[in-house]
Amino acid sequence: MKLQRMNRRAITLGALAVSGALALTACGSDDTSDKSGGSSASSSSTANASSIKCDDAKGQLLADGSSAQKNAIDAWVAQFSQACGVQINYKAGGSGAGVTSFNQGQLAFAGSDSALKPEEVTASKKVCSGGQGIDLPMVGGPIALGYNLPGVDNLVLDAKTIAGIFNNQIKTWDAPEIKKLNPNAKLPSTKIQAFHRSDESGTTDNFTKYLKAAAPSIWGKYEGGKAWEAPGGQSAPQSSGVAQQVKQTAGAIGYFELSYAKDMSTVQIDTGASAPVAANVDNATKAIADAKVVGTGQDLSLKLNYNTKADGAYPMVLVTYEIACDKGNKADTLPATKAFLRYIASEDGQKILADASYAPIPDAIISKVRTTIEGLS
Repeated sequence: MKLQRMNRRAITLGALAVSGALALTACGSDDTSDKSGGSSASSSSTANASSIKCDDAKGQLLADGSSAQKNAIDAWVAQFSQACGVQINYKAGGSGAGVTSFNQGQLAFAGSDSALKPEEVTASKKVCSGGQGIDLPMVGGPIALGYNLPGVDNLVLDAKTIAGIFNNQIKTWDAPEIKKLNPNAKLPSTKIQAFHRSDESGTTDNFTKYLKAAAPSIWGKYEGGKAWEAPGGQSAPQSSGVAQQVKQTAGAIGYFELSYAKDMSTVQIDTGASAPVAANVDNATKAIADAKVVGTGQDLSLKLNYNTKADGAYPMVLVTYEIACDKGNKADTLPATKAFLRYIASEDGQKILADASYAPIPDAIISKVRTTIEGLS
């Protein structure tokens, strides 16, 4: 069934499910456990298909990368494919896989929760004729810490305790460090099962950047990056895989983008502000608004303040970038790539994010993204 033949009334959960299934089937993704993380855009924030500017977009786009943004991509694809008749196959194989495939010339665009490294920019010049890969910030959101501890609600942890748990130093849920932060909770002696990503992940990169900034006495010895470095713990691929393991394992805790934390408890973080901060879109937006553009030329990579102590600002955030060539895009995919990126950066595209548990990119930044997209060639 082609998405472009779907009835215009079908912008519902069913439409999104078809979009996700299409992307997974066409690309052979191994991210098959993403049943709980499916997004749903409400009719109040769903773009009118007639407002999407398709230009000469046609055919099919292949893309890969960040699994954190997959639910946003699903919502966007349902709208764009219906309006423009373009099939977009997004394999949420992880940020590392996406960047690698992009630099091998296999993709129209990639998604990454980390900006391109200098060596990755250099590699991109081989496939971007006369240009290079650039970072376009498109999706924001909190990295949630989901946990499975029946009977314990509103769990509070601070950066040092989180670092201790994921560094295999704090091993049971009734440890003194956790009790101190949760004096009224009935904490069991259950062994902590800490889950991290097995694949290279921009979510891991941002999570560990937070730990390095806010708990340097524990995490400062690690270099950080997309690959997990700390000892111990258990691993699973993609955000959906970690979320699934947390849901089915007593005593588990893991990190993933907020839309994968549906139907589970999430940690509130004691940042030193007046009250612990919950993982939600509004609190993440407060932190992302403090980001600074540090990229040069057409690149719009950001520097985030992971160590914020502002009231209501959730510090453990990520921004997902769409990576495309500034120049030298393939002629057969450029119109569709440009049209899709234009749509998701538009006001209508960004409105969908909040309903899918993501944070829209602040106006001061997304306006620069829109200008850059128009110049892609």
